[in-house]
Amino acid sequence: MQVPEFAPQPSQVLYVAVADHVAARIAAGDLKPGARLPSERDLAAEYRTSYVTMRRATEVLRERGLIVTVHGRGTFVAEHPQEEPTEGA
Repeated sequence: MQVPEFAPQPSQVLYVAVADHVAARIAAGDLKPGARLPSERDLAAEYRTSYVTMRRATEVLRERGLIVTVHGRGTFVAEHPQEEPTEGA
């Protein structure tokens, strides 16, 4: 599975678009379980967003069960990322 280029739609909330793209990278195996993510500041620079936007995106990813943050160590891809809920399920 290839991850599409990050290209948020004008009608899409930016932090959700970033979270969706990182989730796609995890699903594609680009970011493997247990892998340490770059810092939120580094990710913000990579996605050309503000630190606050990236912070909100990581909150969404944590809520989805895709990443875990260990105080003093960093943020990692969850060992067993939760499946995205499907509509009607």
